[in-house]
Amino acid sequence: MVVDRRTFAVGGCSALAWGYAPQQGRTAPARSPVVAAYVAPWKARAGGPTIKTIPARELTHLMYAFGTVSSEGLAELADRCLDAGACDGTSPSSPFGGNFAQLAELKRNNPKLRILISLGGWSGSKYFSAAAATPISRARFAQSVIEAFLRPYPGLFDGVDVDWEYPVSGGREGNLERPEDRHNFTLLIAELRRKLDRFSASEPRQLELTIAVSAAPDKIVNLQAAALARLVDRINLMAYDYHAGSALAAFNAPLFASAGDPNPDLNVDASVKGLIRNGVPPAKVTLGVAFYGRAVADVPPENDGLFQKGATASEKWGGSDGIDYRDLVARRPEEQGFRRYWSEAAQVPWLYDAERRVWISYDDPLSIARKARYARAHALAGIMIWDLLADDGSLLAALRDHPARTSQ
Repeated sequence: MVVDRRTFAVGGCSALAWGYAPQQGRTAPARSPVVAAYVAPWKARAGGPTIKTIPARELTHLMYAFGTVSSEGLAELADRCLDAGACDGTSPSSPFGGNFAQLAELKRNNPKLRILISLGGWSGSKYFSAAAATPISRARFAQSVIEAFLRPYPGLFDGVDVDWEYPVSGGREGNLERPEDRHNFTLLIAELRRKLDRFSASEPRQLELTIAVSAAPDKIVNLQAAALARLVDRINLMAYDYHAGSALAAFNAPLFASAGDPNPDLNVDASVKGLIRNGVPPAKVTLGVAFYGRAVADVPPENDGLFQKGATASEKWGGSDGIDYRDLVARRPEEQGFRRYWSEAAQVPWLYDAERRVWISYDDPLSIARKARYARAHALAGIMIWDLLADDGSLLAALRDHPARTSQ
């Protein structure tokens, strides 16, 4: 490990990655890399980031999170007032209201931006299993996506992202789940692909279909990965939250395993290789990066806290939801007793306050740049971000196409 005595907010932000030359023997894709970002609209705040302030020219894709799945297995708006401006049972006064009006304006000003509606997420995946269970339920769900998001808002959405967390097992408590989800998920995506292709046949554009999948090995095996890859444009690999819910002071999103890591298969490299081993072409994988951190309380000082057992998530530093990078930087942890460390093996930083025994894993511009460099060198589709409104501007800047330093 290396103690980094530079100012915390700097974090090596000059290491900009997409211009990095591929490793010997690998060929970089000729296409421009995907830079796709989820936007969590509930995080928009007065005086802070909003959909209107999104730097859309630095993105290729924007995923609006989330639409949800009803108890009847149908896709629908998660919040009619917030999303479409249909408040108090009324209809919006214009074709686009609420956040959708801001998305439409963003797209008018940035015609090349592709906007997808993302369905599900951690809180909205309860009824996916029911939607996928039978040929009739799958057909009803696929048609409901069109009727809820594509037909009412013509030209707004360029496709659909399905974020089922998770088929078979491992999602939020109370989610419907069954062993048949593994096969039914593939059938659901196939039906949605058919419906989207049919709907877009009369339009001058092809609608995209993507899925977001967990990076954990026990969830990758619950996917028919090769079959899914043939149906979708990209698979967004959620390569973070490797230790969410755990009191272990272990990295949220390590690029590689490091010495002493009790879970050497929980890292970006292992997850990417796991997908590829299961039949997913690298060019179909969009590598997810985290614009937030996770903190653990009551962590002993051995090894500067790394891989030590703590007590619980630190409520002061985000609790179980984690802490947005912009908020972490704004709180200036280096002035509150934290020291910054860098793992050369894992290629990510951490913070530790030995007096208060608080340990924080996060990504900074340097680690984000290293991940982008990894995606480029391994001929992946590009980068996916969760979530854009958590940035202070420096993380997205680390993905810009400028020459990268090869050492720090």
